[in-house]
Amino acid sequence: MSEPTIEVYEVEDRTFPPSEAFQATALSSDRSLYDEANADYEAFWARQARELITWDKPFTKVLEWDLPYAKWFSDGQLNMSYNCLDRHVEAGRGDKIAYYFEGEPGDTKTFTYAELLDEVKKFANGLLGLGLEKGDRVAIYMPMIIELPIAMLACSRIGVVHSVIYGGFSPEAIRGRCEDADCKAVITADAGYRRGVPSGLKPLVDEALADGAPTVNNVIVYDRCNTDIDMVEGRDIWWHDLVADASLDCPAEPMDAEQLLFLLYTSGTTAKPKGIMHTTGGYLTQACFTHKYVFDIDPENDVYWCGADIGWITGHSYIVYGPLTNGVTSLMYEGTPDTPRMEERVGNDRANWHKGRLWDIVERYGVTQFYTAPTAIRTFMKWGDEEVEGYDLSSIRVLGTVGEPINPEAWMWYHENIGKEARPIVDTWFQTETGGHVLTPLPGVATTKPGSAVGGIPGTFPELVDDAGNVITKGGGYLTLARPWPSMLRGIWRNPELYMSTYWEQYPGRYFCGDGAKLDDDGYLWLLGRVDDVMNVSGHRISTTEVESALVEHPAVAEAAVVGAADDLKGQAIVGYTILVADVEPGDDIRSELSDFVATKLGPIARPRDVYLVDDLPKTRSGKIMRRLLRDIAAGNALGDTSTLADSDVVEAIRVGSAEADEE
Repeated sequence: MSEPTIEVYEVEDRTFPPSEAFQATALSSDRSLYDEANADYEAFWARQARELITWDKPFTKVLEWDLPYAKWFSDGQLNMSYNCLDRHVEAGRGDKIAYYFEGEPGDTKTFTYAELLDEVKKFANGLLGLGLEKGDRVAIYMPMIIELPIAMLACSRIGVVHSVIYGGFSPEAIRGRCEDADCKAVITADAGYRRGVPSGLKPLVDEALADGAPTVNNVIVYDRCNTDIDMVEGRDIWWHDLVADASLDCPAEPMDAEQLLFLLYTSGTTAKPKGIMHTTGGYLTQACFTHKYVFDIDPENDVYWCGADIGWITGHSYIVYGPLTNGVTSLMYEGTPDTPRMEERVGNDRANWHKGRLWDIVERYGVTQFYTAPTAIRTFMKWGDEEVEGYDLSSIRVLGTVGEPINPEAWMWYHENIGKEARPIVDTWFQTETGGHVLTPLPGVATTKPGSAVGGIPGTFPELVDDAGNVITKGGGYLTLARPWPSMLRGIWRNPELYMSTYWEQYPGRYFCGDGAKLDDDGYLWLLGRVDDVMNVSGHRISTTEVESALVEHPAVAEAAVVGAADDLKGQAIVGYTILVADVEPGDDIRSELSDFVATKLGPIARPRDVYLVDDLPKTRSGKIMRRLLRDIAAGNALGDTSTLADSDVVEAIRVGSAEADEE
C-alpha cells in the first residue's frame, strides 16, 4: 500500500533555539541524556529509577518483555505515597508547601508536605476501617480540590487501587466504571463549584448506584459546597466523620513494582470504556523523570501549575504523582478560566465577567511553569490580547502545552503574549495508555518550531510507519512506539484480547498510538491528531488538523474545528465550524471567503463543503473539543453522551444555527 498522504500546515521557516540565558541555568541543557539513552536505554531507565525514587527493596531486574506485556523493575518494592510525602518530611522538608489551592469562589488553602502526609494517613486509616484491603478497587468522583489527591495517595499507601472518574461524567459512566472494576467504595463530594454555582456530584452517584454497581458498600462524601443531599443510612459516610478519630499511625506498605496502582478508563460513547492498567514502579519513574526535565524543575524555588483535571492522565502524572515525588510546590485551581473571584464579578452575566482569572493567579502566586491545553490557548486568543494586559507574568520560566496538536498561530500567540518571546515552550504528547510524556522538546536543548512536538524524550523510540508497517523517515504516517517504555499501560482490565487487538496487531511488534504524524525535512515531528480524524475526500487523505490550521490562519478566525461528513460524490466532505474574532461581521460573504482561503492554502481538494459560523464549540470542562458531537450534527445523527460538556447549550445552538444556514 502507498504512503499515507497526510500533510501539515507549517509556519514560514520560524525556529526558536534555546536562549543563552536559559541554557546557562537549565537542568536539562545537556544532550548526554539522549546519548546515554540511545546507547543503552534499559540502563538509562534503571539509573533514573534508582536516582529519582526511594525503594524499600532495590530491584535487580530492569525490563522483562514478552510482547505485548512488559514488566519494569519487577523484583523491586516501593510505595507511591512514601515517595510523594514521607521521604520529603523525613529529609526535613515537611514545612515545604506541597499545594496552594484556590477555589473558584476565591477561597484559598495551603498544604505543607507534613500536613498533607497527616491527612493522607488519617484517610488511609479510615479506608482500612471500612474493611478495604490491598487489591480492592475504589472509584473517586470529585471536584478539583485537595481532597482528591489526598484520596489517591491514601489508596496508594495501603495498596487499594483507585479509579478516578472525571467529575463531569454522567451516572451511566459512573455505574459502568464501578461495575467493570467491582469497586467496593465511591469517594465523592456533595458538589463542586463550576462557573459560579455548586454543581452536584453526590446526586449523580446516587443515581448511578440506584440501578447497578452492587459491589459498592460505602460512599464517602466530602462536604465542599454545603448543599442539601441525601445520605443513605448504612452506606454513606461523611469524610469528616471518617477521619475524625483516625490515627496518624499508618506506615506506607511496600508494594511490588508491578502492583496495580490505578485504573483509568478511556472515554467511550459507542463502546464500553477500556480500563487502562498502570502499575507502580515504571509509571512513577517516567512520570517523575519527565516532570523534572520537561519542566526544568527547581523544587526549592518553583511554583508549578498544571491546569488539567485530575480525572485525566495528565492530572495523575503532572498534578499529583510527578510533582509530589519531585518535592515541588504545585498550584491547584478548582474552576474554569472565565470565572473571576466573587468580588471581581459584574452581575451574573458571564459576558460581563473579566477573563483574566488565570493570569491573576499566575501573578499572585508567582507561577514559574504554566502547563495548559492548546484548546485553552485558542480560547485565550479569542478573548483578545487585552485580557492579558496589566498582569505581571515575569515569574514564568517554562510554558507547556498538552494533549493535542497545537496550530502554529496559537503557538505564536502563546509565545508572544504569555511568554513575552523569552520563555521556552514544551509541546508535549502522551496518552492515558503511555502514562507519561513520550514526545516533547526539553527546554535548553531543542530548537523548537511553532506547533511541533519535536521528537521523543530520552529512552523512548517513536517511529512513523506507512499502511504496510514500513518505517517512514520523511512525510506523513502513523505514529508507533518501537520499544517498551516504563510508564506504558500493562493491559486492559479483564480484557487481554482487546488489549492485543487495539494496540499491537495492526503493526506487529509495535505499539500503535492511533495518531497520524509527519516528519518534516529537518526531522521534526508534527502531530496530526487521531487517525479517525483523517478524512478521505475523493480518495485523498486530509487531516482535520491541517484544515483547522489553515482556517485559523485567516485573520477573521479565532478558533475552528473541522470534521468529515458523508458525501455521495466525494465519500467524505469537509465541514468547518468557526468562531470569528470580535470585530468581524458574520454572514455568507465571510463563509465563502473562508472556504476560498482554505482552498488557496491547501488546494481545491481541501475546500470545505460547508463553513458554519458559531459562537462557541462543544468542549469538555477540561477544554477539549468534542468533535464527535460536531460529526453527529453534520450527519444529522442523534447525539451521544453530552454529560462531559462545559456548556450543554452549545450543541443545540450549533445544530439550530447550522440548519438555518443550510436553509439560507
